[in-house]
Amino acid sequence: MKQKSFSILIFIALFCFSCNDMVDVEREIDVPENQTAGKMLVLSEGLFNMNNSTLAYYDFEKKELITDYFLQKNGRGLGDTANDMILYGSKIYIVVNVSSQIEVIDAATGLSVQRIPLFDENEFARQPRYLDKKDGKVYVTCFDGNLVRIDTTKLEVDAIVKCGRNPEGLCIVGEKIYVANSGGLDFPDNDNTVSVVDVKTFKELKKIEVAQNPYKLFSDSEGDVYVSSRGIYSASLPYRFQRIDSYVDKVVQDFEGLNVLNFHLFEDKIYMYSYDFDSDESWIKVFDCLTEKVVSEKFITDDTKIDKPYSIQVNPFDKDVYLTNCPDFTSFGDVFCFKPDGTLNFKINNIGLNPNKILFLK
Repeated sequence: MKQKSFSILIFIALFCFSCNDMVDVEREIDVPENQTAGKMLVLSEGLFNMNNSTLAYYDFEKKELITDYFLQKNGRGLGDTANDMILYGSKIYIVVNVSSQIEVIDAATGLSVQRIPLFDENEFARQPRYLDKKDGKVYVTCFDGNLVRIDTTKLEVDAIVKCGRNPEGLCIVGEKIYVANSGGLDFPDNDNTVSVVDVKTFKELKKIEVAQNPYKLFSDSEGDVYVSSRGIYSASLPYRFQRIDSYVDKVVQDFEGLNVLNFHLFEDKIYMYSYDFDSDESWIKVFDCLTEKVVSEKFITDDTKIDKPYSIQVNPFDKDVYLTNCPDFTSFGDVFCFKPDGTLNFKINNIGLNPNKILFLK
């Protein structure tokens, strides 16, 4: 029942929030001189049904921040509720969920190359969510229960396969795609399966039973697939963290007491966090995939506080760990950059509304 109350509060807040309140905020940036050269793109989903997703740009060498980068480059907004983006080749693919579009932009210039609409034969929105890539194809989970395949040469959908209810995260291991079927739109009757799809035939091979409301999936160097499941956001059915062996395609380990809301896997280390919506308490830990153990109970080693962690990623060029926060879902969030030892390196505040994904470009 608490989750239902929480959803109602968010719904009211979203519709009471004015787009005019999203301008003229102060931003502080203090990036060290020796920071890795390159660029960073920060995707912010904005507010549901407010059509105000943004893409921010930061150049580490020039120390230049453009918070409305996509708008400046293209003369229009991204759309409604941008959820994910990936770099593949020279292009960046951005999921815009409520608008039901895949925005494809040139990585070097930020200019839109094409918008790929995702609607079914009856013109109902498929509502894309998350992305992965392999062998010239980009794969997209969609809330309508399907996994969509995009040909990156033609920039069009070339195949669709049915999975479970309201798919969320996905990952690719060898010739198999793993898709988390959340059933999140049917709360509290959520799904509890992960679909296994064959890359070559693009057919579903089987469903693996996991904890209720699976969300994110990542795989390690040994072929293990890690799954975070969101339950019903309460003590009665808390978050869960499990391991699937991709050689036998079944859950082989359930990590008791490790209630992971979201995570990111990099070089066989998992950076994970939890957030309790009832108590406002959170933690951020580090997990070793080779030993299957938590190696750091408290990733942040200084006095830095993060209100509500909203995403976590690693910069592959210098291995710094980036966290975004989301104070109350209607205010601008921040980007925190931590050194691998857990000390704060720098922070960019008020980067966008609900920042949820970062890309690092050389």
